[in-house]
Amino acid sequence: MTLSEIEHQYDFTYPALYRQLERDGMLDVGEYGPDWYKLVYPTLTDRPTLLLHADDFELLNIEAVADAVDTLLDADDYRKIDPAFRFIPFAQTGAGDHYCFFVSGQHDGEMPIVLLWHDQNEAQYLAKNLHDFLFHMLLNSMADQDTYNEVSDEEFRDQLAKTLGTHARYLSSEQAQILQTLLSRDIIDYDVLLPKGRKEAHRGLLTDIELASLREGMIPYEKFDSCFAYSTAG
Repeated sequence: MTLSEIEHQYDFTYPALYRQLERDGMLDVGEYGPDWYKLVYPTLTDRPTLLLHADDFELLNIEAVADAVDTLLDADDYRKIDPAFRFIPFAQTGAGDHYCFFVSGQHDGEMPIVLLWHDQNEAQYLAKNLHDFLFHMLLNSMADQDTYNEVSDEEFRDQLAKTLGTHARYLSSEQAQILQTLLSRDIIDYDVLLPKGRKEAHRGLLTDIELASLREGMIPYEKFDSCFAYSTAG
């Protein structure tokens, strides 16, 4: 299976950036299986593939993309997706939600990126195109060190530096410079304020407030974080 075959089969065209990522080997994550993390992952860490170290992001290989599209189009699928909506998954979360190109949401040549929730009737807008999504995800990675899995400060910086090494070419020079500047910062501990006066401890190179400000300034998108129902069933 190739990207061209997927395009032909589902009658759409991938963004030029996605095609470039494929040509550059940035989508080559191998075959997932029980030993992927032990055998394949170590071979990718020096030159990280697309968002290899991003939180809760698992890139789908091309065969998995075709399987995922077929499942979403299946009339018997439990999600009962409205045929008016066309989604092409390219990655998933650990819980099985899909990061998708929202084909039927294309506007002025821009194909939005949405997160298709598997356990609720909602698709969430993340970026107006793949280019902006990439910058958005890299900012998120810099703001959130994986303390749950005890990633050390040194590992955190090393992962980000190597990621920037393979991803900078797909960003604007201004975006790449912003990330490079953030990388030279001291790591900080900060609290994210939650509803009802609660707060959550985080650690990273920028706070959630700084992240939101950079996102709004660099990749403004009026639909960001808004959701729509993808099924009319029930």
